[in-house]
Amino acid sequence: MAVAVLTGVAVVGCERGASVGGGSFSPGPAKTGCPAALARATAAVARAEKSVPATPGPADGPRAVSGRTIVYVAQTMTNPGVAAAAEGVREAARVIGWRLRLIDGQGTPTGIQAAFDQAIGLRPAGIVVGGFDPDLTSTQVAGAAARHIPLVGWHAVGSPGPSRHPALFSNVTTRVGDVAKAGADWVIVHSRGHAGVVVFTDASVPFARTKSALIEQELATCPGVQVLAEENIPISDSSSRTPVEAASLLSRFPDSWTHSVAINDLYFADAAPALRAARRKGAGAPFNIGAGDGDPSAFQRINSRQFQAATVPEPFAQQGWQILDELNRAFAGAPASGYVAPVHIATAANSHGAATWDPPGYRAAYRRIWGR
Repeated sequence: MAVAVLTGVAVVGCERGASVGGGSFSPGPAKTGCPAALARATAAVARAEKSVPATPGPADGPRAVSGRTIVYVAQTMTNPGVAAAAEGVREAARVIGWRLRLIDGQGTPTGIQAAFDQAIGLRPAGIVVGGFDPDLTSTQVAGAAARHIPLVGWHAVGSPGPSRHPALFSNVTTRVGDVAKAGADWVIVHSRGHAGVVVFTDASVPFARTKSALIEQELATCPGVQVLAEENIPISDSSSRTPVEAASLLSRFPDSWTHSVAINDLYFADAAPALRAARRKGAGAPFNIGAGDGDPSAFQRINSRQFQAATVPEPFAQQGWQILDELNRAFAGAPASGYVAPVHIATAANSHGAATWDPPGYRAAYRRIWGR
């Protein structure tokens, strides 16, 4: 993912696999030491936990342009988010009446570049940049521009909407600041303003590093919430490193580690064996929330109350439909929609056993816009 440019946020540089922070901490009494922050966080969490978003999509737009072929270039189809967004694109393509080709970049720079070259060679009407940094494929991006092929990204850069450098008609994603704030606010509310928190991040990815800095910035609004440690574990190393680091954290903070926030739900899947080995209860402390993603395995852990209490999920299918709508706007000569899906917090109480966050109303909204 591209660098998210942010002012006023201090980002702590970490060694690969390093842990930052320490010292003892004892959670305080039920009475909070940050009434103003708690009240604000409580209102924000209540809005985010609603099952029906305020707006299901853009209010209007051009009718469907017919007979187009588009290509979805995937970073890797083994990434649950990339695959789920692709399935949303596939579903929307059937409704709008377009042909879709999917090409898997296999998760390597060389593979992604080759997939993008193949996509351009097909001479499609549009290309989807599915979950990778377009700067990795700057030659291919320039080639698409020379052939007047519009590009729409999914999590391709750090911010939603149009991008000039790299050139994207629009980028479909939630706002990183909203996601980070929701994760931190949930901890403030759940702990009633008294928590010892571990933050899991991947400092090798600028986008993730910015997200974890924003999480810690929001946690700091409540003096009763202390960040015990920031665990810098590259996502590619999570399966091997997270169990070891989780065991170390349990030894260092046996009583004070009450909550965790991670930039991706994956860390909690990998921490579970260490927590289980320490005879921690799946529904007990540390209470874990993923500030991003929301793949089916995260929902399974949440619904079964196994070492994850909440997630801030991406609405993958809805974003797939929005990708098609943005391309349709590009084909029709209309501006990008400007729509950004509102942030959501999923828990066992509001997910009702679902395996993904699929908000209601957007399919009907896009069908009405497209005349389908």
